[in-house]
Amino acid sequence: MTGPRIKRLAAIAALAPLQLLAHAGEPLQPHDLWRSWAIDPGVVLPLLISAALYAAGARRARGTAPRQIALFWSGWICLALSLVSPIHPLGEILFSAHMTQHEVMILLAAPLLVLSRPLVAFLWALPLHWRRSVGRASRLIEPVWRALTRPLNAWLIHAAALWIWHAPALFQATLTNDLVHAAQHVSFFASALLFWWSLLYAHQAPGRATALLYVFSTGVHTSILGALLTFSRSPWYPAYARTAAWGFTALEDQQLGGLIMWVPAGTVYVAAGLGMLALVLRDLAREENTSTARSTQYVR
Repeated sequence: MTGPRIKRLAAIAALAPLQLLAHAGEPLQPHDLWRSWAIDPGVVLPLLISAALYAAGARRARGTAPRQIALFWSGWICLALSLVSPIHPLGEILFSAHMTQHEVMILLAAPLLVLSRPLVAFLWALPLHWRRSVGRASRLIEPVWRALTRPLNAWLIHAAALWIWHAPALFQATLTNDLVHAAQHVSFFASALLFWWSLLYAHQAPGRATALLYVFSTGVHTSILGALLTFSRSPWYPAYARTAAWGFTALEDQQLGGLIMWVPAGTVYVAAGLGMLALVLRDLAREENTSTARSTQYVR
């Protein structure tokens, strides 16, 4: 990626307003929702750079298949919408919107981007001497990367991120401190990328049967957290007290957010688990057919 292009992207992001709200400093109202786009340079610039890098490096001749390109752009669009669309400012008013934003990042954007395997395209977009530098750096961090991508470690990191950030003190801090909010989003998205990548592509990736266990267990513990939020008799997050204009009490908003984590998100994990189960059964059938063919050949 050339220097002038990077400068142009930086200029676009720097000139963009921090947040296109109709009434700055006031709580978001329903009639302002579709005009409320969160154009934060710290978010928009990395999104634009990643899009430009992928567009420059993704070529079929370089090993990027059309399916991978479609998966990448689908994941990129999901990530961009979760961070830039009105769902982001709405998440500061409604806990349920904040939960929806997180689930889009974790269960749509992250697995789609992992399945697209974009790192090769990113590398091809760099000048040759940069690619060599990245290759040398990757050898230095390889032991750490192998440790992080062991499936059990990735599972624990992702589970810890989900549960720790839903502690009332930390979650409320995201509504009053932009740095804390950014840290929450980075930890959710990065741990989700690590989780899905460890199950699919890690050097020490588990067998499909073991990966199935990790997916279902993640669905179980996230459903438990969602159920706790849903059946709580009092709001966990007093900062979400400005919900009247949206037709919710704070407790009803929390219950809806808990249901989103519990039912739709749990359904995604079940669907992923069923997909892995189908692959496990396919592998078993192939092994059985191979064994039968060998036995037949031996008898002959």
